[in-house]
Amino acid sequence: MNFEFSEEQQQLQDTVDRYLTDRYSFEKFRAINASPSGWDKAAWAGLAELGVLALNVPVAQGGLGFGPLETLSVMGACGRSLLLEPFLSSAVIATALLRAFADDAAAAELLTRMAAGDAITVLAHYEPDSRYETQWVRTRAQKSGGSYQLDGHKAVVLHAGAADTLLISARTSGEPSDAKGISLFRVPRDAKGLSLDQYPTIDGRRAADIYLEGVQVPESSRLGVEGGALPAIDAALDIGLGALCAEAVGVMQALVDATVAYVQSRQQFGTGDRAFPSPAASHRGYADSFGAGPLHELSGCPALRRSKCHRAPACAVGRQGSRRPVMPLRRSTSRAIAWRHGHDR
Repeated sequence: MNFEFSEEQQQLQDTVDRYLTDRYSFEKFRAINASPSGWDKAAWAGLAELGVLALNVPVAQGGLGFGPLETLSVMGACGRSLLLEPFLSSAVIATALLRAFADDAAAAELLTRMAAGDAITVLAHYEPDSRYETQWVRTRAQKSGGSYQLDGHKAVVLHAGAADTLLISARTSGEPSDAKGISLFRVPRDAKGLSLDQYPTIDGRRAADIYLEGVQVPESSRLGVEGGALPAIDAALDIGLGALCAEAVGVMQALVDATVAYVQSRQQFGTGDRAFPSPAASHRGYADSFGAGPLHELSGCPALRRSKCHRAPACAVGRQGSRRPVMPLRRSTSRAIAWRHGHDR
């Protein structure tokens, strides 16, 4: 199998990499990380101007209509710059999810605004006791006339505080563990009865627990058929999982490059380390310890193509023996990464 990027995909990665190298220095990362919001609107506008927010948006909605491999290439560049903005949560996961409902006029309009950088949308699906089992949904949506009432609790929703719109999954029928009966709703972040408990995650991004208490939404806010949203949610999360792997590989590449540069310039006993030959201190030694070049870098590619990341080796046995992903932990430059979930908080 050929794991090399095409010329166009490599050009896309190089363009985004150069842009972030010039505009998103480590000093800027630290300043954004220390800010109350944890993300920068100017940086987001720059990404929109560059066109990467339209990467996964269909052409009919003003996007570029690209797919998983282009997403993979851009996420590697995001990893190398430690991008804090909601690219993964909005431009990848939420966009992939809305794309499944692009025939819906409201979803299509939202995709158009997202492509231009005028709207941020994130998925709120996991719950405190779900343990990454995507079918485990306790949040309820009770239909009454031409509206639904939403009640429940969503956990660790990335960039919920930055979002204009939340895509909230809720059960319209069945028991918490049933795969059927899960619906998806577009809910404004400032909807009455919706509250956010915001906090920073270990890797520096922002997340929130979302509490829904009698939130009223019109029937038109439901995406797709009632009770049939889980397959689209699973597919979007799988794409996000592959993208997260690509971002982590970008971080690892940055670490390797920084280590090699340090070894080449380090002074020991008044001379450089290169005066003391050692496989471990050579560029080849570090590259070999990192992985097998393009093959390692594109290890997430099959998962993105198949959208079946829950079948990958990084999984755990959950309720009733089902295998679900243990979310790979995001990035580490001088930080260990943890994706906190539910009671682990």
